[in-house]
Amino acid sequence: MSRKGNCLDNAMAENFFGIMKSELLYAEQFESPEAFMKALDEYIDYYNNKRIKSRLKGKSPVQYRTLSLSH
Repeated sequence: MSRKGNCLDNAMAENFFGIMKSELLYAEQFESPEAFMKALDEYIDYYNNKRIKSRLKGKSPVQYRTLSLSH
């Protein structure tokens, strides 16, 4: 994330935080900060390794990056 007012540099981070808030933070009640951190670690693993995106040809982000590196 870059300095304030530079929206193009922040777009990817802002997009992730928006999705994470709607899918995790606002969707659940957490008993403690530690419970939130554990859920966040699991969510990030899901987001990078298991979440299938049609824009990425039906692959997860990690699968897609691995595929593009092998060519």
